[in-house]
Amino acid sequence: MRLTMQEKKGEDPQQVLNKVSEVGIDEVGRGAVFGPVFSAVVVLTQKNQSTLKQIGVIDSKKLTSKKRKLLLPKILLLSSDYGIGQSSAGEIDKFGIRFATELSMIRALKKLKKTPSELIIDGPLLLRPWKGIQKNIVSGDSKFTSVASASIVAKVSRDNLMEKLNSKYPRYLLSRNKGYGTREHFEIIKKKGITNLHRKSFLKKSNLI
Repeated sequence: MRLTMQEKKGEDPQQVLNKVSEVGIDEVGRGAVFGPVFSAVVVLTQKNQSTLKQIGVIDSKKLTSKKRKLLLPKILLLSSDYGIGQSSAGEIDKFGIRFATELSMIRALKKLKKTPSELIIDGPLLLRPWKGIQKNIVSGDSKFTSVASASIVAKVSRDNLMEKLNSKYPRYLLSRNKGYGTREHFEIIKKKGITNLHRKSFLKKSNLI
C-alpha cells in the first residue's frame, strides 16, 4: 500500500483536507411548504475560492436563476469535492424541520470522498450530529466562497427538482413558486387541497388543512 506524503509524516488525512481547503455547507428550502429540504457541501482550495469569487460566486439569494444555473457547472468543475443531500416532506413532518435539515446535511457530508475535520456552516444553529469542528457563521454565504458555492449547488438542485415535479403537479405552479408559500400557492391549496409532498406540519400552522 502506497502512503501519501502526509501519511508518511504521521498526519491525519482529515486534518490535511482542512489545511489546504475550505469546506462550506448550506441548506435550501427550509421555509418551503412543499417538497424536501436540500443541503450541499463544497470543498474548495484557496486558489479556486479566488477564481469562483472573481467569476461572480456570491450568496445564491443575490443571484438570478439564470446566473445560478450558469455558475453551477463551474463550481462543480472547480470544487475538490462536493455532496448533495435532502430530507423529504414526510421526514420534515415526522421529525421537525431542524432535525430534517440536519439529516440532509449529514447525507450531503456522507457523499464526500474524505470526511473534513472542520465545517463552515451558514447560520447560527449547530449541526448537532456532527462530531468535528464547526464554525457557525450568520450570513456565511456572503462571507465564505465555499458556503456561497454550496448555497448555489443546493438552490439549483432543489429548483431543478421543483421544475420536474411541476409536470406531475401542474396545478400548483411549482416552476414558479418552487414550493414556497406564496399567496398564489396558498390560494391553490384552498381550492385544490394538498398533495403527498406538501408539508402538513407547516400548513396546519397556517390553518390551511
